Amino acid sequence: MYSVAALYRFQTVREPETLAVALRAACDENEICGTLIVANEGINGTIAAANDVRMDNILGVIRAHFDALELKMSAASEKPFRRMKVKVKSEIVTMRTPHIDPSKSVGTYVDAKDWNALIADPEVLVIDARNSFEFEHGSFEGAVDPGTKNFGEFPDFVENSLDPAKHKKIAMFCTGGIRCEKASSYLVAKGFKEVYHLKGGILQYLEDVPEAESKWRGRCFVFDERETLGHGLAEKEHANAEG
Repeated sequence: MYSVAALYRFQTVREPETLAVALRAACDENEICGTLIVANEGINGTIAAANDVRMDNILGVIRAHFDALELKMSAASEKPFRRMKVKVKSEIVTMRTPHIDPSKSVGTYVDAKDWNALIADPEVLVIDARNSFEFEHGSFEGAVDPGTKNFGEFPDFVENSLDPAKHKKIAMFCTGGIRCEKASSYLVAKGFKEVYHLKGGILQYLEDVPEAESKWRGRCFVFDERETLGHGLAEKEHANAEG
Protein backbone atom coordinates (compact mmCIF):
# COMPACT_ATOMS: atom_id res chain seq x y z
CA MET A 1 0.00 0.00 0.00
CA TYR A 2 1.15 3.51 -0.83
CA SER A 3 0.63 6.31 1.65
CA VAL A 4 -0.98 9.34 -0.03
CA ALA A 5 -1.00 12.89 1.36
CA ALA A 6 -3.13 15.71 -0.03
CA LEU A 7 -1.88 18.95 1.51
CA TYR A 8 -1.93 22.71 1.26
CA ARG A 9 -1.20 25.85 3.22
CA PHE A 10 -1.79 29.52 2.47
CA GLN A 11 1.27 31.22 3.95
CA THR A 12 3.78 33.71 2.57
CA VAL A 13 6.79 32.06 0.92
CA ARG A 14 9.47 34.67 0.25
CA GLU A 15 11.74 32.48 -1.91
CA PRO A 16 9.62 29.80 -3.63
CA GLU A 17 12.42 28.81 -6.00
CA THR A 18 14.75 28.05 -3.09
CA LEU A 19 12.05 26.04 -1.35
CA ALA A 20 11.36 24.09 -4.55
CA VAL A 21 15.01 23.06 -4.80
CA ALA A 22 14.95 21.73 -1.22
CA LEU A 23 11.70 19.87 -1.83
CA ARG A 24 12.96 18.24 -5.03
CA ALA A 25 16.03 16.94 -3.19
CA ALA A 26 13.95 15.57 -0.30
CA CYS A 27 11.46 13.95 -2.68
CA ASP A 28 14.24 12.30 -4.66
CA GLU A 29 15.89 11.02 -1.49
CA ASN A 30 12.65 9.46 -0.26
CA GLU A 31 11.42 8.24 -3.67
CA ILE A 32 8.27 10.34 -3.46
CA CYS A 33 5.87 10.60 -6.42
CA GLY A 34 3.16 13.17 -7.13
CA THR A 35 3.04 16.93 -7.55
CA LEU A 36 3.86 19.87 -5.30
CA ILE A 37 3.17 23.48 -6.29
CA VAL A 38 4.99 26.30 -4.53
CA ALA A 39 4.17 30.01 -4.86
CA ASN A 40 4.50 33.19 -2.86
CA GLU A 41 1.08 32.42 -1.38
CA GLY A 42 1.99 28.94 -0.06
CA ILE A 43 2.11 25.26 -1.01
CA ASN A 44 -0.33 22.77 -2.53
CA GLY A 45 -0.11 19.22 -3.80
CA THR A 46 -0.69 15.50 -3.52
CA ILE A 47 2.21 13.12 -2.96
CA ALA A 48 2.67 9.42 -2.32
CA ALA A 49 5.31 7.26 -0.65
CA ALA A 50 5.91 3.51 -0.64
CA ASN A 51 5.94 3.43 3.17
CA ASP A 52 5.10 5.56 6.19
CA VAL A 53 8.75 6.26 7.04
CA ARG A 54 9.37 7.96 3.71
CA MET A 55 6.10 9.88 4.01
CA ASP A 56 7.01 11.05 7.51
CA ASN A 57 10.39 12.20 6.20
CA ILE A 58 8.99 14.36 3.42
CA LEU A 59 6.21 15.78 5.57
CA GLY A 60 8.85 16.71 8.13
CA VAL A 61 10.73 18.68 5.47
CA ILE A 62 7.56 20.48 4.39
CA ARG A 63 6.50 21.26 7.95
CA ALA A 64 9.90 22.83 8.61
CA HIS A 65 8.85 25.62 6.23
CA PHE A 66 5.17 26.01 7.20
CA ASP A 67 3.63 26.66 10.60
CA ALA A 68 0.66 24.37 9.80
CA LEU A 69 -0.67 22.16 7.02
CA GLU A 70 -4.16 21.22 5.92
CA LEU A 71 -3.43 17.51 5.48
CA LYS A 72 -5.56 14.56 4.40
CA MET A 73 -4.07 11.07 4.39
CA SER A 74 -5.35 8.13 2.36
CA ALA A 75 -3.98 4.95 0.80
CA ALA A 76 -3.50 3.49 -2.67
CA SER A 77 -3.07 -0.19 -3.52
CA GLU A 78 -0.82 0.72 -6.48
CA LYS A 79 1.56 3.59 -7.24
CA PRO A 80 -0.85 6.52 -7.82
CA PHE A 81 1.56 8.82 -9.72
CA ARG A 82 4.09 8.05 -12.42
CA ARG A 83 6.72 10.56 -11.30
CA MET A 84 7.48 13.52 -9.01
CA LYS A 85 7.04 17.15 -10.06
CA VAL A 86 7.79 20.23 -7.96
CA LYS A 87 6.54 23.37 -9.71
CA VAL A 88 6.93 27.06 -8.95
CA LYS A 89 3.88 29.08 -10.01
CA SER A 90 2.27 32.44 -9.37
CA GLU A 91 -0.58 30.76 -7.41
CA ILE A 92 -0.90 27.42 -5.63
CA VAL A 93 -4.44 27.15 -7.01
CA THR A 94 -5.09 29.26 -10.09
CA MET A 95 -7.94 31.74 -9.75
CA ARG A 96 -6.26 34.76 -11.41
CA THR A 97 -7.29 37.10 -8.59
CA PRO A 98 -4.00 38.45 -7.18
CA HIS A 99 -5.80 40.74 -4.72
CA ILE A 100 -7.30 37.77 -2.84
CA ASP A 101 -5.32 36.56 0.18
CA PRO A 102 -6.83 33.55 2.03
CA SER A 103 -4.14 33.86 4.71
CA LYS A 104 -5.84 37.09 5.81
CA SER A 105 -9.56 36.58 5.16
CA VAL A 106 -11.73 33.53 4.47
CA GLY A 107 -15.25 32.33 5.18
CA THR A 108 -16.32 30.25 8.16
CA TYR A 109 -14.94 26.71 8.38
CA VAL A 110 -17.51 23.97 8.96
CA ASP A 111 -16.45 20.58 10.32
CA ALA A 112 -17.65 17.47 8.47
CA LYS A 113 -19.87 16.45 11.41
CA ASP A 114 -21.78 19.75 11.15
CA TRP A 115 -22.06 19.89 7.36
CA ASN A 116 -25.35 17.99 6.98
CA ALA A 117 -27.17 20.38 9.29
CA LEU A 118 -25.84 23.41 7.43
CA ILE A 119 -26.81 22.28 3.95
CA ALA A 120 -30.25 21.20 5.19
CA ASP A 121 -31.06 24.87 5.88
CA PRO A 122 -33.37 26.00 3.04
CA GLU A 123 -31.81 29.49 3.16
CA VAL A 124 -28.34 28.12 2.35
CA LEU A 125 -27.17 27.99 -1.25
CA VAL A 126 -24.79 25.03 -1.60
CA ILE A 127 -22.13 25.47 -4.28
CA ASP A 128 -19.72 22.88 -5.61
CA ALA A 129 -16.47 24.84 -6.12
CA ARG A 130 -15.00 22.15 -8.36
CA ASN A 131 -15.21 21.82 -12.14
CA SER A 132 -18.16 20.34 -13.99
CA PHE A 133 -16.41 17.09 -14.94
CA GLU A 134 -15.74 16.49 -11.24
CA PHE A 135 -19.34 17.36 -10.36
CA GLU A 136 -20.55 14.71 -12.80
CA HIS A 137 -18.81 11.94 -10.81
CA GLY A 138 -20.60 12.89 -7.59
CA SER A 139 -21.69 15.77 -5.37
CA PHE A 140 -23.87 16.69 -2.41
CA GLU A 141 -27.64 16.61 -2.71
CA GLY A 142 -28.96 19.89 -4.06
CA ALA A 143 -25.54 21.40 -4.80
CA VAL A 144 -25.14 23.91 -7.62
CA ASP A 145 -22.70 23.13 -10.43
CA PRO A 146 -21.06 26.46 -11.43
CA GLY A 147 -20.44 25.07 -14.90
CA THR A 148 -16.72 25.79 -14.87
CA LYS A 149 -14.01 24.01 -16.85
CA ASN A 150 -11.29 25.30 -14.54
CA PHE A 151 -11.09 27.20 -11.27
CA GLY A 152 -10.05 30.39 -13.04
CA GLU A 153 -13.65 30.64 -14.31
CA PHE A 154 -15.13 30.73 -10.81
CA PRO A 155 -15.04 34.57 -10.49
CA ASP A 156 -17.10 34.81 -13.70
CA PHE A 157 -19.67 32.45 -12.20
CA VAL A 158 -19.88 34.68 -9.13
CA GLU A 159 -20.28 37.85 -11.22
CA ASN A 160 -22.97 36.32 -13.45
CA SER A 161 -24.93 34.17 -11.01
CA LEU A 162 -24.57 35.37 -7.42
CA ASP A 163 -25.81 38.49 -5.64
CA PRO A 164 -24.91 39.48 -2.05
CA ALA A 165 -28.37 41.01 -1.63
CA LYS A 166 -30.14 37.81 -2.70
CA HIS A 167 -27.82 35.02 -1.58
CA LYS A 168 -27.52 35.64 2.16
CA LYS A 169 -25.97 32.29 3.11
CA ILE A 170 -23.56 30.33 0.92
CA ALA A 171 -21.89 27.00 1.70
CA MET A 172 -19.09 25.74 -0.55
CA PHE A 173 -17.06 22.56 -0.81
CA CYS A 174 -14.29 21.06 -2.94
CA THR A 175 -12.07 17.97 -2.91
CA GLY A 176 -9.60 18.80 -0.14
CA GLY A 177 -10.55 22.33 0.89
CA ILE A 178 -8.13 24.57 -1.00
CA ARG A 179 -10.38 25.79 -3.81
CA CYS A 180 -13.35 26.58 -1.58
CA GLU A 181 -11.02 28.32 0.88
CA LYS A 182 -9.84 30.66 -1.86
CA ALA A 183 -13.35 30.97 -3.27
CA SER A 184 -14.70 31.90 0.16
CA SER A 185 -12.05 34.61 0.43
CA TYR A 186 -13.20 35.95 -2.93
CA LEU A 187 -16.87 36.00 -1.88
CA VAL A 188 -16.07 37.75 1.39
CA ALA A 189 -14.17 40.41 -0.56
CA LYS A 190 -17.22 40.80 -2.82
CA GLY A 191 -19.49 41.60 0.12
CA PHE A 192 -21.20 38.28 0.80
CA LYS A 193 -21.92 38.23 4.52
CA GLU A 194 -22.36 34.56 5.47
CA VAL A 195 -19.91 32.34 3.60
CA TYR A 196 -19.18 28.82 4.84
CA HIS A 197 -16.84 26.14 3.51
CA LEU A 198 -16.29 22.47 4.36
CA LYS A 199 -13.09 22.05 6.35
CA GLY A 200 -10.90 19.34 4.86
CA GLY A 201 -13.21 19.11 1.86
CA ILE A 202 -15.07 16.13 0.51
CA LEU A 203 -12.24 13.79 1.49
CA GLN A 204 -12.64 14.68 5.16
CA TYR A 205 -16.41 14.27 4.93
CA LEU A 206 -16.17 10.85 3.29
CA GLU A 207 -13.79 9.72 6.01
CA ASP A 208 -15.68 11.15 8.99
CA VAL A 209 -19.38 10.76 8.14
CA PRO A 210 -20.91 7.26 8.11
CA GLU A 211 -22.36 6.29 4.76
CA ALA A 212 -25.79 5.75 6.32
CA GLU A 213 -25.85 9.43 7.37
CA SER A 214 -24.18 10.81 4.26
CA LYS A 215 -25.66 13.45 1.95
CA TRP A 216 -22.99 12.71 -0.64
CA ARG A 217 -24.08 10.98 -3.84
CA GLY A 218 -21.70 9.25 -6.25
CA ARG A 219 -17.92 9.22 -5.94
CA CYS A 220 -15.23 11.86 -5.48
CA PHE A 221 -12.89 12.46 -8.41
CA VAL A 222 -9.20 12.66 -7.48
CA PHE A 223 -6.31 13.68 -9.72
CA ASP A 224 -4.30 10.46 -9.61
CA GLU A 225 -4.40 6.88 -10.87
CA ARG A 226 -7.14 5.93 -8.38
CA GLU A 227 -9.56 8.17 -10.34
CA THR A 228 -12.31 8.28 -7.70
CA LEU A 229 -12.82 7.57 -3.98
CA GLY A 230 -15.92 6.57 -2.07
CA HIS A 231 -17.01 6.58 1.55
CA GLY A 232 -14.19 5.70 3.90
CA LEU A 233 -11.86 6.90 1.10
CA ALA A 234 -12.23 3.50 -0.55
CA GLU A 235 -10.70 3.06 -3.98
CA LYS A 236 -12.73 2.28 -7.06
CA GLU A 237 -14.44 -1.08 -6.86
CA HIS A 238 -13.26 -3.61 -9.40
CA ALA A 239 -15.65 -5.88 -11.27
CA ASN A 240 -15.83 -9.41 -9.94
CA ALA A 241 -15.14 -12.54 -12.00
CA GLU A 242 -18.79 -12.77 -13.07
CA GLY A 243 -18.70 -9.17 -14.40
